Amino acid sequence: MKTFLNSLLLLTFLIPATIFGQTNVTGVVTDEANALPLPGVNILVKGTTTGASTDFDGNYSITANEGDILIFSYLGYATKEITFTGQSPLNVSLSEDIGQLNEIVLIGYGTTTKKDATGSLESVTSEDFTKGNIVTPENLLQGRVAGVTINTSGAPGSGSEIKIRGGSSINASNNPLIVIDGLPITNDGVGGSRGILASINPNDIESFTVLKDASATAIYGSRASNGVIIIVTKKGKAKFSADYDVQFTFGDIDEQVDVFSADDFRALVNSQPINGTTLNTDLLGDTSTDWQDAIFRQTVSAVHNATLRGSLFNVLPARLSFGVTNQEGALLTSKFNRRNLSVALNPSMFDNHLKINVNANLAFEDSRFADSGQIGAALRYDPTQPIYDPTSPFGGFYQHRNGNTLLLGTTNPVASLLQTNNQGDANRFFGNINFDYKFHFLPELRAVLNLGFDQTDGNTDNFSVFATNDDVTANISRSFQTRKNQSLDGFLNYKKTFGDIETDVTAGYSYQRFTNDGSFSGNRLDPLSVGDTFADPDIVLIGFFGRANLTFFEKYLATFTYRRDGTSRFSEQNQWGNFYAGAVAWQLSEEDFLKDSETISNLKLRASYGITGQQEIGERDLFLSRYRAGNENSQFQFGNTVIRSLIPSEINPDLKWEETKTLEFGIDYGLFNDRISGSLNVFQKDSEDLLFNAPVPDGSNFSNSIVQNIGNLRIQGIEFTTNVDAVRSEDFNLNFNFNATFLDREITELAFGQDVTTGGIAGGTGNFIQLFREGEAPNSFYVFKQLKDAQGNYIEGAYVDLNGDNIINDEDRYLKANPDPDVILGFQTNLEYRNFDFAFNLRANIGNYVYNNVNSSRAQYELLQDNAVLGNIPTSVTQTNFQRTSDVIISDVYVENASFLKMDNITLGYTFRNLSNVIKSVRLWGGIQNVFTITEYSGLDPEVFNGIDNTIYPRPRNILIGANIKF
Repeated sequence: MKTFLNSLLLLTFLIPATIFGQTNVTGVVTDEANALPLPGVNILVKGTTTGASTDFDGNYSITANEGDILIFSYLGYATKEITFTGQSPLNVSLSEDIGQLNEIVLIGYGTTTKKDATGSLESVTSEDFTKGNIVTPENLLQGRVAGVTINTSGAPGSGSEIKIRGGSSINASNNPLIVIDGLPITNDGVGGSRGILASINPNDIESFTVLKDASATAIYGSRASNGVIIIVTKKGKAKFSADYDVQFTFGDIDEQVDVFSADDFRALVNSQPINGTTLNTDLLGDTSTDWQDAIFRQTVSAVHNATLRGSLFNVLPARLSFGVTNQEGALLTSKFNRRNLSVALNPSMFDNHLKINVNANLAFEDSRFADSGQIGAALRYDPTQPIYDPTSPFGGFYQHRNGNTLLLGTTNPVASLLQTNNQGDANRFFGNINFDYKFHFLPELRAVLNLGFDQTDGNTDNFSVFATNDDVTANISRSFQTRKNQSLDGFLNYKKTFGDIETDVTAGYSYQRFTNDGSFSGNRLDPLSVGDTFADPDIVLIGFFGRANLTFFEKYLATFTYRRDGTSRFSEQNQWGNFYAGAVAWQLSEEDFLKDSETISNLKLRASYGITGQQEIGERDLFLSRYRAGNENSQFQFGNTVIRSLIPSEINPDLKWEETKTLEFGIDYGLFNDRISGSLNVFQKDSEDLLFNAPVPDGSNFSNSIVQNIGNLRIQGIEFTTNVDAVRSEDFNLNFNFNATFLDREITELAFGQDVTTGGIAGGTGNFIQLFREGEAPNSFYVFKQLKDAQGNYIEGAYVDLNGDNIINDEDRYLKANPDPDVILGFQTNLEYRNFDFAFNLRANIGNYVYNNVNSSRAQYELLQDNAVLGNIPTSVTQTNFQRTSDVIISDVYVENASFLKMDNITLGYTFRNLSNVIKSVRLWGGIQNVFTITEYSGLDPEVFNGIDNTIYPRPRNILIGANIKF
């Protein structure tokens, strides 16, 4: 008993001592970059269950003993451990953790983490962008994302053809919806601009998120069938910093179409009869001109970007950037200049309950457009003639002539380029203001309002001088165009955890209006008066949307999305469409049997199904009865008044939504603490009621073709992505990204089972080389099967009688391959060793074919006679010995395998650090763009638009040098 009493007495003294030894620790947790308070930061006493979290002002309070270690953690920020030694208050600042930030991904009207995402999406941040001579922003993604293909011309500042998973249509738009800071933009450009993204400075972009399956895209409903690309621009920060980036590019065309040299051309003309007729050798000149060398040039381009970030009045995080791009085109006279000014303001008010993001962007594009048709003229022009002729009445340029009379035939391509001044400029303002309010009385509920505006004013001035008999004639035309895009999005978001169930519910409303008007005047010398004006009917899109994300026990996830959309493009009975999606996921790595695995750090199974829509057609009011004024040939006189007749336009009141149904199964994986990570997706897309401009029976409408809903398309595919952090250390880092996409496209139904021709080609009149047919891939090449003799030589005009009726006609044409690749591959690597950095990226297409229209329309001996003069032809004629274009243009000889392997970019840099108190670092770098292409295709480039190669604007090889300076 005495022992028990002594022990009780000792315990009585120890308990108060322990209690009194503890201290109530208080403080504020802020963002290191902008000094703003961070709400919801978790604070834990290490080794105990004692914890707390910060309030909306970043304040916290927790009980701890001296010597305890406090752990501060917050999503997107580096975890910080601090030993408590009695300091009061204990204020803490957390810095962004780039690795964790990469885990946060954007979804429509919200964010999630890669761990919690149920849909198929992929995010690429600025650190992983494709490097090189990047003038337009979409090329930052080149080869980076599985299922995304980007095809860009060699013209300066030119737009791109972007497809996600092969698109979803065959005649309506296949362009993805692009959303910039919450503002969906139109896919329609304006005259004077190079493209819808040409005005955007790539330097201002922070990240891209690509939404692929219906679960990810359905929240955007009527515009999401082709996928969605969400662009986030860079924001302001409180801590001051400044950057200056400069880049110089030196380009040259290293590939040309092989045509006959002047000497070989003379020998050919002297020896080659055309259909039994000998050519007039008196038409030959006595000089030697490489006309492709004459129209192409070496280029010098420069890009300058200056950026300031800091806090205005110590309370308003801001970012200001200014960029200048000057790009010369390889084709003579072609150029693209752009000036960008962007401002981002990101204040927080009411104890961080109200966050405001303001983004304003100004862009000024100035272009001189060179006629790419002169590339074809350079192939044809007589190489024995000079560029200049001092005696010529046509501006001192050589032209084929008899005295002062111009002879019929191709005209001097250098003269055509230099004597045409086609100027265009486009001024664009776009931006948004976003209000994000967290209710004081219900912090789980947020109200978000996003107001967006996008206006582009474009104009073109085209002055050209062209040769006519005895004279030089001038032509002037001018056009003005204004496009506006106004949007309003508002939604409520509620997040709360109920026991083991986490809920994230969003509901909102969307409104968007597009307007387009302008004027045109042409063939007027002086004065230049305003000509025809136009104002397209407005397009209005309205949407009501909702989404629920549910997480059970941190491992079972479900997403349900619904959107009801209305469009002014369709009649009242078809205006509204309902789009929905559902997805489930199982975070398998959170199960007990895998939770502690040292090998599998992440394993998630996904499945989704949903419906999205398409209404992106050129016509804006095809369902209305419309009339247009006739020309001077359709007018009559009533007394002294001349009345111009009204002509009815085509009409289709039954036009309705094209819909795409997508089913997908996916796996997200991470191995060895996510040193290896990626995903595998298997999907099927079925597009129904395809929007297509197809023929109609004579007399049934006021046109011989009209947009209709005519059929169905199926796309099946597999995507695989892997990211590997091969080496991760203080001095040496090495990582790889590999992605592969397998696609199969098939038209499953066409109206009345009828074939539809498409793919017009040069050479002859009214020829088409592609076909839409049930059971086949879209745009398959529709050709005759070429016959050869016993020696393997082509027999001109001789084709296989495939149907056995002893008559060679269109019934004997067959489908040979298609332009779309079966397999798309991308590979990137980044290496950092101390202050050195090295990167390159490769791309490959396998199974794509190209119709070589350069050879099919030009490589025949009869074309040595160019009307009244002589014309050059490709040397590939020696491989076929074909005489007449009309006999061979539909031959399958010209459908070529265009599979390729390309190295797009390679860069090497070195960073000098801590040079002074002002200059934090200077990175000097150099690189090559368009390094090499390995292909069996005989043309200039196997990567062409729509699979038809008719002298595309070639892509130059560029040498790049640059510097990045941080202050």
